[in-house]
Amino acid sequence: MTTLLHIECSPRKQRSASLEVARSFIARYQDNTPDTEIITLDLWNMALPEFDELAMEAKYAGLNGTPLTTAQQDAWDTLKDLASHLHRSDVLVMSVPLWNFSIPYKLKHFIDLVSQKDILFSFDPERGLEGMLINKTAVVMYARGLDFSAQSSTPATRFDFQKPYIEAWLEFVGVTDVHSVIVEKTIMGEDVDHSARETATQLARRLADSLCR
Repeated sequence: MTTLLHIECSPRKQRSASLEVARSFIARYQDNTPDTEIITLDLWNMALPEFDELAMEAKYAGLNGTPLTTAQQDAWDTLKDLASHLHRSDVLVMSVPLWNFSIPYKLKHFIDLVSQKDILFSFDPERGLEGMLINKTAVVMYARGLDFSAQSSTPATRFDFQKPYIEAWLEFVGVTDVHSVIVEKTIMGEDVDHSARETATQLARRLADSLCR
């Protein structure tokens, strides 16, 4: 059985373009593979822990090979439990809106929590850093209010720190089979928004079909 993990990164539940396209992908994927287990992490409706002093001490104790105290181990186990959703999944779907040319702070918070040595990556003096999320597929739905094409006033080469950041993180933690669907110009009028969502939705459905072959 395939396990699909959807990480919801937008606080908007009714009008979120990234969430709308992601749901279309998931529905089509589940149509193609009915036995797929769907797990959802809504970053806006879950209590993400702080990366506080205990977590930091646990991190450096692990790096130095020092035994963790009970309190440090509890803090570290919380991070491992959060990351376990990623390890369990076969397909990782992320619905990511653009905030200030980058990603929402809740997603950055989540990434900072789980991206730890021996949780999502390992380190060997000879091999260096190696991601631990191997043999997984990632599908990322990016939503943007403006036009980020090369001809626009906000070209992606200068203003896009959203997609490059997510792709760099996925590669770092070991995910190499990465697909993306972009819906943009969502604040440029109702007609343009509707058309952009429809186009992205069709792309997402076709992607689901291709991944289920």
